[in-house]
Formats: sequence, structure tokens, C-alpha cells
Amino acid sequence: MEYTHKNLIHIKTSFTKDLEKLGYKELKEKYLGKKGLVTEALKEITSIPSKEKPIYGKEVNTLKTFVEDNISEKIQENREYASKPKIDPTAPFDINEDSQIYSEMLSLEGSKHALTKEAERLLSIFSSMGFDILESRQIDDDYNMFQSLNFPKGHPARDMYDTFRTEDGLVLPAHTSTMQNRALKKFGPPPIAVVLPGRCFRNEATDAGHEHTFHQIEGVYVDKNVSLSNMIATIKTYLERYLETNLKVKIQPAYFPFTEPDCEFVIGCPFCNMSGCSTCGHSGWIEIMGCGMIHPNVLKEADIDPELYSGFAWGFGVDRLAMIKLGIDDIRYLRESNLNFLRQF
Repeated sequence: MEYTHKNLIHIKTSFTKDLEKLGYKELKEKYLGKKGLVTEALKEITSIPSKEKPIYGKEVNTLKTFVEDNISEKIQENREYASKPKIDPTAPFDINEDSQIYSEMLSLEGSKHALTKEAERLLSIFSSMGFDILESRQIDDDYNMFQSLNFPKGHPARDMYDTFRTEDGLVLPAHTSTMQNRALKKFGPPPIAVVLPGRCFRNEATDAGHEHTFHQIEGVYVDKNVSLSNMIATIKTYLERYLETNLKVKIQPAYFPFTEPDCEFVIGCPFCNMSGCSTCGHSGWIEIMGCGMIHPNVLKEADIDPELYSGFAWGFGVDRLAMIKLGIDDIRYLRESNLNFLRQF
């Protein structure tokens, strides 16, 4: 009797597991068919001693009812699913026009992505400051990615950018500076004031602060007698308007082949009033972007006389600036398409 009791427990455990994996027809055949496990267990009652038959009979019938009820529920679930309206996601929209679910989808109110909203706010600020806008490309060539920006072939600074390349020699832009030569030629002769928004790609590991795909806005200004003071004032102005607060700023040395001198633009942390917090790494300062005076070789490559004109350029990550303003602590949230997260913005 002990062995028979354990056998019924084993059948119930097996059925519970199969309930998630098998269809109702397979379940019915395996457990209630002519040679099904429950059917065979019912037949065993003939070999049970008479005094134990009532106990075994009760247990095996309870098992049979459990199996039948669960198979019936599965059949009902399948019927309900089959009766629900469906669409073919691979078909043109007009194929699904009569579907109820299609109508429900169209009735949902869409919204702009948080990054789109923040990029539009930034570009609106630049437009009000007199800057033209020229969108970057999502695939480019070695000349615009490197050579036009004072990276000759074989230059070690090319290794600063772990660039995606196609088999035919094209590159996915690692920065929107790829548009700088085109912008200088398109909007020249100076004065030139233009910003270059676009998507960038870098072959690097992702973490809370880094992504392989991100957005940048490059800024370029060229005219006579342009100085670092003009650059600092320009960048400080648009950052204060975007972050909606007064900022303490400073520049510190950096290296970029396309600028000379080269700088990193640093702002006093607006979240802790420079007292130190997790956003600024408890330093009181946040490094925002690279910038500097445009290198004479870059101006020459764009047919602009560096003896007559000077200019400055900067480039910043829209994602990172948006994270600072919106209080987002992981850049990957901006790519995950999690509606619960995105609806906050």
C-alpha cells in the first residue's frame, strides 16, 4: 500500500509539471487515455487488499478529479485565447483594419521619447542663440571621421575611438564631429554658428554610465577674433538655460587632435551646491564635455584661413545631460523601451 500511495504522489507531481509544458490533448492521452497513468492507477485497485481498497479508491479518484479539472481549465483557456481578436504583425496595416485589437492599438495616445524631448529643448535653445542646425549622419567615411579632423592615417589618437567599421571601409560615427568639415564648408565663409545633432556608436562595454549607442550635439562657431572666453560664455549660457540654474564653471586640460588648446568643460554640481553627492562622485564638480579652439589644420581642410579666422567647437552627450537634469542613474534605462519608466517623462 505504501508503494501505491507513493505512486499516486509521483503521478500528481508529474502532471503538475506537464501542465505547463503539454497541450490538453497530450495531457489527456498521457494521463486519462487507455494506457494513461491515472487509468493504470485505477486498474490497480483490483490488486489492493479489501480492507485498503476504500482508502486507495478515495485517493485515486481524488487524483482523477484533479487531473480532469485541470485539463478542463486548460481547454477553456485555449478556447478563450482562440476567440480573442488577433492581428498579423507581419502584414501591412490595411490587412488588420477590421481587427478589434488593431482599433484599440490606434486609440492609444503616443508620446515622444524622453531623449527626443530633451534634444528638442536643447536645439530650441541653440536656435534662439542664433545657431543653425545640421543633422549628423548614421554612417560615414574615414575622411570625415578622422582625416578632416587632423587624424592622419596611422595617428595613434585614432585608437581613442573603438569604431564600428563595415567591410567596405565605412564607419559608424563615434562622434558628431564627423559633420564638422561639411558644416564649415556648407555655412562658410564665416561667421559660422551651427550645431550638429546625431546618433553615435562606439564598440564598448555597457554599464550604468556608458552605452554603445548614444546621442551627441556638436557645436561649431567660427569668426574673426574668437577666443576661449567666447567659448566659455557660450557653453555656460546654454547649460544654465537648459538646467535652469546658475552654474559655476571651469575648464581643465584635455587632448583632442581637432582642437588646440583642448579642454574639458566642468560645472559645479547643481544638485548638492558643490558640497558633494553621488551625482558628482562627491567631488562637487561634474565633467560635462570636451571642447576647445578649432585646430588650424581643421580650418585649412575646410578652406578657411586660420590666419584670418578662429573658432571653437564642443561636443556633449544628450543622454548624459538628460540624465543629470531628469535624475536618471542608469543610461541603459533610456534604451530598454520600458513604458513604466518612459511614462515618467
